[in-house]
Amino acid sequence: MEIRIPVYRPSLTGNEKKYVNECLDSTWISSKGKFISLFENGFAKFVNAKYAASVSNGTVALHLALVVLGIGPGDEVIVPTLTYIASVNAITYTGAKPVFVDSLNDTWQMDPADVERKTTPNTKAILAVHLYGHPCDMGALKAIANRKSLFLIEDCAEAIGTEYNGQHVGTFGDIATFSFFGNKMISTGEGGMVVTNDQTLYDRSVHYKGQGLSKHRFYWHDVVGYNYRMTNICAALGVAQLEQIDVFIKRKQEIGLLYQQLVDDLPVTFHHTTAGVKHSYWMCSILVDEPNKRDPLMDHLGSFGIETRPLFYPVHTMPMYAQNFQKHPIAEDLGWRGINLPSYPGLTDDDVIEVCSHIKSFYGI
Repeated sequence: MEIRIPVYRPSLTGNEKKYVNECLDSTWISSKGKFISLFENGFAKFVNAKYAASVSNGTVALHLALVVLGIGPGDEVIVPTLTYIASVNAITYTGAKPVFVDSLNDTWQMDPADVERKTTPNTKAILAVHLYGHPCDMGALKAIANRKSLFLIEDCAEAIGTEYNGQHVGTFGDIATFSFFGNKMISTGEGGMVVTNDQTLYDRSVHYKGQGLSKHRFYWHDVVGYNYRMTNICAALGVAQLEQIDVFIKRKQEIGLLYQQLVDDLPVTFHHTTAGVKHSYWMCSILVDEPNKRDPLMDHLGSFGIETRPLFYPVHTMPMYAQNFQKHPIAEDLGWRGINLPSYPGLTDDDVIEVCSHIKSFYGI
């Protein structure tokens, strides 16, 4: 069956072509050019942070954030098991040990009480992942980090436009990362950003992402750095996307509200908004009533050309991280029952109504 309603599709109806063509016409297509600083400054302003350093994708943003904090072998970093694999792999890249925590049943975010339980003398940082557009409990996590003198890192790949108590995520901890992959709120194709309010961490990010090039001596490298730079072409896309970001966020919230209304009387649970937060609805997601109905429902929707995807499988269940048996019952329950529904900005109300009508037909309603 041909996909008629994809789970995600970027909206490229603004100045994307104009700005990319400007890069081509000027020949500034690599990691120098005016759009780099325009995108970095514009994004920092949008999230209300002091500094933003663009990088080539969201995964290297995570690795870079860990590197500039000095995290490495012998350190432990606490991370939710219910997350995309990049959050955990980036910890492993540094030689540090990821320590998994369970989720909260209502928000699906990492459980601060479990974070508290999992801290040890080797714990160096908490990596908070704002999952599917809903923020973590940053008040509780920041309190733990402050009390135990831990770094607090925010993975905001799925949370552009998300706020906690009126403050944009990515500005609570020491450093934060964002992704601009093709299915994110704004897209540069591939791309990411490291954001911080600490000038030293910003300077270190710029230093390490640019092959460790010395500021004061041409072609002299004083650390083992990385080629993590964003291209001017990607940044041009980012500038055009940033011009439309408020429209994208507003539309996705409308889509989330419509889904919530339409499935309210069905035997599924919608990933709703909790008090004091702004849910950006990067993904509109549901939980089926029983795990054995998840895949059949996805197949049923697929038979009508509607693409869906499962929630992330808890990382502690994957072969490379399953050496020591662990149980994280809430994350496992969410992972086995969850479905991401189509939620891109160009989705129409009629599309949402159709998706929900087929969910109803699956349940014989």
